[in-house]
Amino acid sequence: MTEIKLYNTKSRKKEAFEPIRAEDVRMYVCGPTVYDRAHIGNARPVIVFDMLYRLLRHVYGAEHVTYVRNFTDVDDKINAKAADTGRTIGEITEETIGWYLEDMAAVGALEPNAMPRATGYIAEMIAMIEALIEKGHAYAAEGHALFRVRSYENYGALSGRDVDDMIAGARVEVAPYKEDPMDFVLWKPSSEDQPGWESPWGRGRPGWHIECSAMAKALLGDTFDIHGGGLDLQFPHHEDEIAQSCCANDTSEMAKVWMHNEMLQVEGKKMSKSLGNFFTVRDLLDQGYPGEVIRFVMLSTHYRSPMD
Repeated sequence: MTEIKLYNTKSRKKEAFEPIRAEDVRMYVCGPTVYDRAHIGNARPVIVFDMLYRLLRHVYGAEHVTYVRNFTDVDDKINAKAADTGRTIGEITEETIGWYLEDMAAVGALEPNAMPRATGYIAEMIAMIEALIEKGHAYAAEGHALFRVRSYENYGALSGRDVDDMIAGARVEVAPYKEDPMDFVLWKPSSEDQPGWESPWGRGRPGWHIECSAMAKALLGDTFDIHGGGLDLQFPHHEDEIAQSCCANDTSEMAKVWMHNEMLQVEGKKMSKSLGNFFTVRDLLDQGYPGEVIRFVMLSTHYRSPMD
């Protein structure tokens, strides 16, 4: 059988890929928050992990590979857009998901086997939070549920960070209901005009990180082969995913291999909607650039190298 070697962010080296079960190769990749058109930076992980998905299917057989990529359809950016436009959250997310699938198909990406939406897994998120609280890894405070970071001794291993150094760097949200500045939100209260679900901690909505842990567990199991996403997700998103998943599921790892693509940059700065320095996949397609040309240009730079 063809040997596949992958660079594992967790070990910081290339490793021969050996799936947990060769007849059931499983990969999870973090997908978009659906409130606007995908910019070309959003297309980079789609194209990179589409290549890997095709390679895995070629080596192990299409019927033996499961690829999951989620949609985050509950988020403050979506709420803000709904408030600004007067449209419903459902209208915005449905339209944006349609655009996204159309644009990614245009650059030659196969659809994953499953594309779960966060709002479809609220019950699983609540169950995971309850398990974390029961085991002492999380606590409830003022309508919130928070993960107790210091209860997980390997926190920071993926990104190579030390908890105390992170606090000294002060890139953490300090809130009166937190036991420790590093603790992160699993559940937060919702006002009447925000989407919310009933929970043991009151009406509210999930924090960002718990979504992927709950969806990955439901669709791929407690431990799976590959977890991917953009380098900007390595910390805190993936670090937090590992902590809550391992603690909730009593496992030593969430995924065997962690892979991250570098960012697309514009004049040395990360391309992002918040900076306004982006153009969309649809912009390029409408200007007459074929999808395969966009794909070729993306794949002409190594996926772990910045691309300007």
